[in-house]
Amino acid sequence: MIDEFAKDYLHEGLRRVRETLLWKLDDLSEYDARRPLTATGTSLLGLVKHVATVEARYFGEVFDRPSPEPLCRWQDYEGGDQWAAEDETRDQIIAFYRRTWEHSDATISELPVDAPGHVPWWPGSRPNTNLFSVMAHVLGESTRHAGHADILREGLDGRTGLRADLEKQADAEARAAHWARVEQAARSAAPVEAG
Repeated sequence: MIDEFAKDYLHEGLRRVRETLLWKLDDLSEYDARRPLTATGTSLLGLVKHVATVEARYFGEVFDRPSPEPLCRWQDYEGGDQWAAEDETRDQIIAFYRRTWEHSDATISELPVDAPGHVPWWPGSRPNTNLFSVMAHVLGESTRHAGHADILREGLDGRTGLRADLEKQADAEARAAHWARVEQAARSAAPVEAG
């Protein structure tokens, strides 16, 4: 009984995080969706592509149910799963992510929570696992990257949150005052070195 509850709970969490991640692309220009927003080149569309690839591998290869989609090499030296190439459209990447959901959801639905899996890229004696552990791992990874996306989107236009219906309009004046308070507290606690 608890096994099915846990499985359903994790699965519902994964579904929510997927939608959150896609929402971070809403109303963005093609450039803003693709452009590098960190020193390492992280972009919002790249995060979606990466999470889709992670899901495809974990709910595919790990349970001997390979994704029907062609996947880039795992942890390619150039990070091919983490950015959108010129010839990849936003719609193509989103569609890939949604097709991956279908494949992942079928794996989750069809296998028992204790179904054995093998993760060859996990170190040591840890590669033998089960569906529950993989679901928890993928949910954690997806949540982590949705958090990255939230921060990146906030940096672009100030929008934050889990979904559009929970978003509150930001009061620019109140936000600037709060930022100033936090900055002042940081400066007071550790004076900025002149330089």
